[in-house]
Order: sequence, then C-alpha cells, then structure tokens
Amino acid sequence: MTTADDARKTLADLLPKFRFAMVTTADAEGKLTSRPLTVQEHEFDGDLWFVVSRESSVVAETAARPGVGVALTSNDAWVSLAGDAEVVDDRGRLRQYWSPALDAWFPDGPTDPNVTLLKINAVSGEYWSSAGGAVASLIGYVKAKLTGDTYDGRNASVVL
Repeated sequence: MTTADDARKTLADLLPKFRFAMVTTADAEGKLTSRPLTVQEHEFDGDLWFVVSRESSVVAETAARPGVGVALTSNDAWVSLAGDAEVVDDRGRLRQYWSPALDAWFPDGPTDPNVTLLKINAVSGEYWSSAGGAVASLIGYVKAKLTGDTYDGRNASVVL
C-alpha cells in the first residue's frame, strides 16, 4: 500500500521527466481550453512555472478563474495536477529560466514588459507510471495478456 508520503515523493520524482504540459483553463462561459506550455521548474510540492505572454489567453482566463488543470505525459508516466494559477512578476526568476529557445516566442528577451511568469500552485495530483520504463511496460503488458493477471503499474492520488 502506498503511503501519502510515498505518493508525494513519487510525484516529485516523476515531475522532472516532463518538459511540456497541457494547461487547461476555463473561459468566461466556462468552456475549457488546453494549451501546451514548457515547464520551467518543478518544485518539490508540485508547483510549476511557465514563461508566458502577459496578453495571452491563459493569463486572461486565469485572472478571472484561477482554477486550472495540468496534464503531463511521457512514454511511461502520466501526471494530472489541479490547482490555482497566478501571474508572478519576478524579473530575476524570469532571467533564471530564460533560454535561447524562448527567443522564438519572445524576440525582445526577458526584459520585454509583455513577458511574465505563470505559477501553478498545485493542490492535488494523480500519477500513473510503469515501473522500469518502456521495455518493462511492454513486457508487463504482454505478461498481463498471457496470464490474465492485472498489469503492474503505479497509481496514486496526492494532496499537496
């Protein structure tokens, strides 16, 4: 049985595997929209940071309705987080996260007043993962099909 501390540790261990996230917000009518954002940092407690345009729909929507969902996926792990988003104007942190790849979206660099940070303050999460990576996942799947046993993956919900 997975303890709450074990589940939090597993979630924290999984987060660095993900480079991109799908962040879901609700517009004024409640319509859900997801968009891909590049994860800048993974804090132990599950909070995530993103570099965004101050004029973006994600900023406008979270200002009105801060509740968001975040989905992250890789070949052998999946994470879903729920939390609240907030814009954080921290030029020092923005410079710390800055990389040449961001120049494609923000050619004026980290000093551009339109560039800001979006922080997702996660309150809960759930993960699913396969022990041992893609090859182990394939072997486990084949074993489950041949033996009729349940596939051995890890899953837990976490309150952050």
